[in-house]
Order: sequence, then structure tokens, then C-alpha cells
Amino acid sequence: MVSRSFLKSGHTPTLLSAFLYFDLSFMTWVVLGPLGVAIAQDFGLTPAQKGFMVAVPVLSGAILRLGAGLLVDHIGPKTTGIIGQLIVLVGLLAAWLIGVDSYNQVLALGIVLGVAGASFAVALPLASRWYPPEHQGLALGIAGAGNSGTALAALFAPGLAQVFGWQNVIGLAALPLAVAFVVYLIFAKDAPNRPAPKRLAEYLSVLGTRDAWWLMGLYAVTFGGFVGLSSSLTIYFNVEYGMSAVTAGFFTAACVFAGSFIRPVGGGLADRFGGVRTLSVVYVLAGLGLALASFHQASPWVALALMMFTMMALGAGNGAVFQLAPQRFGREIGVVTGLVGATGGIGGFYLASSLGWARQVTGSYQGGLLAFAALALIALVALTGVKARWRRTWPELSGAAASALRL
Repeated sequence: MVSRSFLKSGHTPTLLSAFLYFDLSFMTWVVLGPLGVAIAQDFGLTPAQKGFMVAVPVLSGAILRLGAGLLVDHIGPKTTGIIGQLIVLVGLLAAWLIGVDSYNQVLALGIVLGVAGASFAVALPLASRWYPPEHQGLALGIAGAGNSGTALAALFAPGLAQVFGWQNVIGLAALPLAVAFVVYLIFAKDAPNRPAPKRLAEYLSVLGTRDAWWLMGLYAVTFGGFVGLSSSLTIYFNVEYGMSAVTAGFFTAACVFAGSFIRPVGGGLADRFGGVRTLSVVYVLAGLGLALASFHQASPWVALALMMFTMMALGAGNGAVFQLAPQRFGREIGVVTGLVGATGGIGGFYLASSLGWARQVTGSYQGGLLAFAALALIALVALTGVKARWRRTWPELSGAAASALRL
């Protein structure tokens, strides 16, 4: 799938630096989820509080992506990434040295972790601007596979918490982030075709276009489902199937790896068959997987298989949405990435918090999962309704020949 023309057309060191920055930032962004079992035991949290705790960093990251997207277009993605990484590193070290002694302080830490989640709005434009339209899906799929960082958190954080305590895990997270920061400083470069800075009003004018809102809504389902589950599955497997925090973390990591590394495949399929066709299949599969997973399974292995299936569908959808975005908004890709990424985070906040609420009110996660499955089907209907207009108008709006676009 990685052709010679792809390797020649962009800047591989920047692409890999963007991936590493994104990957380890996402590891940090969702770390409260894998640590949630230990934190809940220390502070005696209810199911709703646990759901809200893991949802706060997701919402914070969603909001901060808007500012990150604006900074990317104004001062460039590399400088924006440097600022964001320094804030996260300082925040982690401060929390570790001072200590986190209450539920409210955990929530405050979650807000700081949102800065790591905003890396999405930096890493993707950093990579995207180096590649032509025919390689956008694969390039953004590779950069976006940094979603796998959420699996690293699930894989290592619960075990490290057992050995060192969950508060020390907060400090340990700064070590790989520091490595990624050094790599980013040395190898990442802004593309030479960076657009000239514009006034704030010009950036926000993107919100006046219907297509931006459609892309935002579509991504709220694919990425919202992915990050909402990534943040919640350790607690879900622990509560629903009685697993230890470490085993639940392993199960979560398997789900997240499956969803993360299918993202470049989703982007590549969208390059070949069109983003609309790829997304249409994604929403059907994701809705089906969520609906089946909502029923308590006799075996946790069956539950794992269903969640992996669902995460793979959502991961492919993430790649497909960002195969479409640069084709319509190539010149505004920074702010569009911020806007679309923000709504993705809002979708994740909704799913994570609704799962905790459903468990507390009904004693089951089923209501939250079924509601999100319904959103996937609504997204499918919406995409079906808008695709004809996109195919008719996007070539003219983007200034590209119709044959050059993959819709």
C-alpha cells in the first residue's frame, strides 16, 4: 500500500515524528482510564463519577483542539506542537511532585491532559501539508495511527500502578514524552507550502460552510466512538466481567491496537474507493458491533472479539473522514482539523460519560452502547443524503479536477 510515489512525494522524517508525537500524547491523554480502577478505589467513586473522570480529558482535548487548529494555521504546526508538549510535560511533573489528593484534583489533572489530546490538531496538518491529494488518506492514516498511544496506556499503566502506585505513573509518563519531544525538535519540519496567516474572522468563516459541519458530525461518531471506548474499556471489562485492572488493561489494549492500526487501512481504502463509500460501510459495521457488544456475553473473550470488531470499524472510519477533509479544505486544513477533531472529542466525552451514567442508573452499560449504535446509523443516513452534492460541488470548490478527487 506504501508506493514508491508516496515515499517520494512527502517528507518521511516529519511523518514519523508526527506519528510519535501523536502516539505518546494520546497515551498521556487517556491515562486516567487505565488508572481509573485504582483511582476509584482510593476515592470511593460511583460509576457516574468514574465515567465523568475519564470523560473530562476527552472534553478538554476537544475544546483545546480549536485553539490548536488556529495556532497551526497562524504560527505553524511545528511551533504549536512544541508549545503543547512543553505544557503537558510541566503539568505531569507538577502533578507528580505536588500530589493528587482528591477527586476534584483528578478532574483538574484531566483538564491539563486535554492539551495532549489537542495534539491531533497539530500532528495531522504537520503531515498533511507535505502530501498531494492522491496520498492524503494514507499519509493522514499513518500520522493518525498515533491513536495507538491509547493502547500503550491501557497496556502498561495498570501494571505500573500496582508496582509503583498510580500517582507515580503520572510522573513516569513524562519520560517517553520527553523522548518524543526531542525527536520532534530534530526531525519535524513545516512544509514549504504553508498558507499565509489569516485574520481570526477568516478562520472562523469555515464554520459558515455546511461541509465543515457535516465532516464534524461524521467524525463525532467515528472518533468519538474510538476515544470514548478507549477511555472506558478498562473500567468496563473490570466491572462487567470481573477482571483485574491489569487483565482489563490488556483487553483494552488489544481493542485499541486493532482500531489504531486499521486507521491507515481506512485511509488507503478511501484513497482507492472513495471516502464516502468507505464511511458508508464503516457506519454499518460500527453500529452492528456496538449493538451486539451491548448484550452481556457468556464469555469475556466473545466481548473482546466484539469490541475489537467495533474498534476496527471506527478506526477505519477515522482514516476515511480525514481522507475527505483535505480534499475540500486544503487551504484551511489546520482550523478544519481542529474543528473536526473537537467534535470527535465531544463525541468521546458523550460516550464515556453516558456509559458511566447508564451503569449507575440501570446497572448495565447497554443503554449507552445502544444509543451510540443509533448515532452510527444516523450518520449513515446523513452521509447518504449529502454525498451527491459533494460529488457535484467539491471539484469546483477545491479547485481540483473531478478525476483528482476520491469521494
